[in-house]
Amino acid sequence: MFRCSRPLFQALKVKSTTGLVGLEVHPNPLPTLAATYSATLDVLQDIPVRALYRQSVEAIVRNKLNVAEKQLDEGTYRTLQLAKKMLTWKAWEPLEESAPAGQWDYPQ
Repeated sequence: MFRCSRPLFQALKVKSTTGLVGLEVHPNPLPTLAATYSATLDVLQDIPVRALYRQSVEAIVRNKLNVAEKQLDEGTYRTLQLAKKMLTWKAWEPLEESAPAGQWDYPQ
């Protein structure tokens, strides 16, 4: 019978849960994460450079891509989906109708 020490056994153990309900362990997260960040950056290329949304998201995604986080995060996919929607909505363009008076006034 094969016997091994506890540290060796733990090193061989495969992670079976993320600890988050509904989020399964990804078998190869880093390449998928990098690919998702790259896809997000590709989608952002179609949004005008002057758009604040593009500037903000691009800075965040580039930083995350450089850091190469080791934990797969569901927000990555949501960011990609939102970037695609923003491209469809063209949120950087002027409003078709004027905003109601006081819409952007906030109590202080």
